[in-house]
Amino acid sequence: MDKEICIELDNINYGGNGNKILEFISFTVHTGEYLGIIGPNGGGKTTLLRIMLGLLKPSEGEVRIFGHNIDEFKERHLIGYVPQRAAHEDFYFPASVEEVVRSGRAARMGLFKRYSSDDQKAIEHAMGVADVLKFRTRLIGELSGGERQRVFIARALAGEPKVLILDEPVVGVDIGSKDSFYAFLKHLNTDLKITILFVTHDVGVIAHEVTDIMCLNRRLICHGSPQEYIKEDFLEKVYGKKVTSIFHDH
Repeated sequence: MDKEICIELDNINYGGNGNKILEFISFTVHTGEYLGIIGPNGGGKTTLLRIMLGLLKPSEGEVRIFGHNIDEFKERHLIGYVPQRAAHEDFYFPASVEEVVRSGRAARMGLFKRYSSDDQKAIEHAMGVADVLKFRTRLIGELSGGERQRVFIARALAGEPKVLILDEPVVGVDIGSKDSFYAFLKHLNTDLKITILFVTHDVGVIAHEVTDIMCLNRRLICHGSPQEYIKEDFLEKVYGKKVTSIFHDH
């Protein structure tokens, strides 16, 4: 059986005043994919995510979410988003972990509605999946970068999304925590059946974690299996410099 299409971009262009940021971008993401997006700085990766989320409007082209034009798509809670550096800013406001995660339920509930027992169960489940229940009463500003990242993913999960989009999720996460963090993302994708798209500069991880890879440098350079593209000569052409990748066959 063919997998459901969850995101489609058709001939997307974005830019202004003669400055082209994205050109002729077309691709499809199917349910269950674990898609890593790589490319040089300034290549348009964050802009692409924001267009997929409806936060930016393309100059040309169409974005479809679960078959609907993004302007007509009402179930925004089905797309969870953790923006770039969300977990690594300074936090001085007195919000607890549970309060931060709870705020992620609002998109599904709608404004001015009271939390039901089902909402609280979803919030508890999201904190459990992200392994932040032990921090629930602590202030968000007291946590490490890696711990905060899990909290913000829990916040996204509280809306029970089908798709999770993350922009450079391991920036600021210490080396010792990266392996467990990637194992966590793999669990979300494989066991909880959440489609994941994430931007990263960690090319070594792309080689053996994701099911699909996309390389972007203003235009779409490639989109397919990592085995086809994670090769030193290909990456050198994309980045314009020597890039080392470690690829392990499974």
